[in-house]
Amino acid sequence: MSSELQRTHHCGELTDKDIDQQVTLCGWIHTRRDHGGLIFVDLWDKYGLTQVVLNPQIDQLAHEHAQSIRGNFVIGVIGKVRARPEDMVNPKLKTGKIEVYVDELSILNKSETPPISPWEPQDTSEALRLKYRFLDLRGPELQRNLKIRYDITRTARNELHRNGFMEVETPMLTKSTPEGARDYLVPSRLNPQKFYALPQSPQLFKQILMVSGMDKYFQIVKCFRDEDLRQDRQPEFTQIDVEMSFGNEKILFQMIEEMMAAIYKEVLNEEIKTPFPILKYQDAIDRFGTDKPDMRIEMEIVDLAEIVRGTKFKVFAQVLESGGQIRALNIKNSADSLSRKALDDLTEIAKTYGAKGMAWIKVQENELQSPIIKFFEQEMLDRMLEKLGSKPGDTVVFIADTPKIVADALAHLRLAIAKLLKRVDESKNAFIWVTEFPLVEYDEAEK
Repeated sequence: MSSELQRTHHCGELTDKDIDQQVTLCGWIHTRRDHGGLIFVDLWDKYGLTQVVLNPQIDQLAHEHAQSIRGNFVIGVIGKVRARPEDMVNPKLKTGKIEVYVDELSILNKSETPPISPWEPQDTSEALRLKYRFLDLRGPELQRNLKIRYDITRTARNELHRNGFMEVETPMLTKSTPEGARDYLVPSRLNPQKFYALPQSPQLFKQILMVSGMDKYFQIVKCFRDEDLRQDRQPEFTQIDVEMSFGNEKILFQMIEEMMAAIYKEVLNEEIKTPFPILKYQDAIDRFGTDKPDMRIEMEIVDLAEIVRGTKFKVFAQVLESGGQIRALNIKNSADSLSRKALDDLTEIAKTYGAKGMAWIKVQENELQSPIIKFFEQEMLDRMLEKLGSKPGDTVVFIADTPKIVADALAHLRLAIAKLLKRVDESKNAFIWVTEFPLVEYDEAEK
């Protein structure tokens, strides 16, 4: 770029305070509109949009030059900031009160018609988006994601530094160590038939640092695990890795809570409540069926095994005889909302997680509706509904099976029901600590 075209401002910062200033802007053509005598261009960079105007009465050469420009061309303009007419003010843009009348136009790079447009809603395949990633990354969602990611790591670094932690980079090429997944291996050129392993975590290195007296270490580090893709699993990921000497659970919890509060305040301008509630692992499984419960959902699992013991309902009786569990969810104000088809769909979800089926009861004002109530005495039904806290208008769903299947099925039913009935406040955050995880778990397949 020549010295005459040295950028003075970004495309998202000019306001009515800059009126009558001579400015230089550079960026990509977002849109171009030819209104006969005037050509309007929305100039884009990562900071925003500025409308620039090419008027032949101001600069004939620039206006003629603008006849050839198209979307995604990279241009530079020199011009004067002017106020937009009142009926053309765009309140959605920071720059919406001004426009730049161009004195000089330079085409820095031409562009062919792109195969995808990241600025317009369109049904584009993921494969095409990845092929043209440099275009896809111009889109507002990915631009925002990258900025949020940067702000998170920046704030985490500042908070950990404030608490006396020092960032230390640990090796990426190391030896294989026992972890929770398979290693990625890298052949060694200097040592034929031998391999480096990419770290699944910096565990050994940070323990060495503690033994060496480093006291407080952190690292925002890449980790690699060769395992199947899932919603919360991918081969390459970044983690905030922390280790400290002579600490305890209370100190660690307080430090992490302060860091999380700072991240939410800095990145999203949201206040989160601290300290976080603490839930033991077994309590989480018993109440929510999972060790990562969504606490925004006001629905808990209730154990009914002792109440229904002695029932004539064979499914429940056989499960109890084999040492299984019978647990349920009470879904408030749902009897009219959950159709028979909706209950059948929920049953299929339960089956996905190993359950053989799902029983249900609708609690109406003067009756109970369900194909299973004929197998229960009224006293047993009354005790069940009392423990569940059921009232007219509620629906109860039951799972009877082994403890693991009951927990998995009800955990996923809880999420599905809350989503179906729109019972999750997406604007709300509800953090908890889950503690006292088991050291090992029984593997049914391996016995």
